[in-house]
Amino acid sequence: MTGPSPRVDVRRAAGRDRTRLPWLDSHHSFSFGGHYDPDNTHHGLLLVSNDDVVAPGTGFDTHPHRDMEIVTWVLRGALVHQDSTGHTGVVHPGLAQRMSAGSGILHSEKNDSRRVPVHFVQMWVVPDASGIEPGYAQREIDADLLSGALVPVASGMPRHDSAIRIANRSATLHAARLAAGQAVTLPDAPYLHLHVARGEVVLEGAGALAEGDAVRCTASGGQRVTATTPAEVLVWEMHAAIAAA
Repeated sequence: MTGPSPRVDVRRAAGRDRTRLPWLDSHHSFSFGGHYDPDNTHHGLLLVSNDDVVAPGTGFDTHPHRDMEIVTWVLRGALVHQDSTGHTGVVHPGLAQRMSAGSGILHSEKNDSRRVPVHFVQMWVVPDASGIEPGYAQREIDADLLSGALVPVASGMPRHDSAIRIANRSATLHAARLAAGQAVTLPDAPYLHLHVARGEVVLEGAGALAEGDAVRCTASGGQRVTATTPAEVLVWEMHAAIAAA
């Protein structure tokens, strides 16, 4: 069986679908909610990458999920998590959070401040198996990000045992905080998803990328990502894809 053909697909921030409510400004990299495009449902194992800003004193009321690994990465402010398994947590920049919805979970996410918005990226990947026990984990990696390297944030791959564990053995989320002029090299993988969460970078072979831009790579890796301003990037390394229905 052959793998995917090499491709680098740049998706600009302005091309994302948007949900705008009095309390929420959400940009969707893939089909989400009422925004459906049959040609934009996922990349590799990644189903959702939502770039959300939630107004002070508001947030997502209690709602259900199942059979999904949900990773939340806060860029500014703080987000309060509560779920039906009894877990609570306050997620802030540099603190990675993972919720395994598994056989079913109820949770809420609220802005922890009544004065400033919270800005975060929430990403969903499919698990290896359905019906697993729901769970929650978080890990402080702020100090690791000072290195300017790609830091494993959440992973089911054995070689990334320092990251929060997710229930997919073929996926890893990496993050990097870069000063202007610093660079990282993308890992080799059948599927990569690069999201510029903050700042501006240049991707070797693809050119300049601004805040909110994303790149979907297949059968590639080894490209350098160089910051032209202070920047933060999120990279999903995926060694499998969602099977066709």
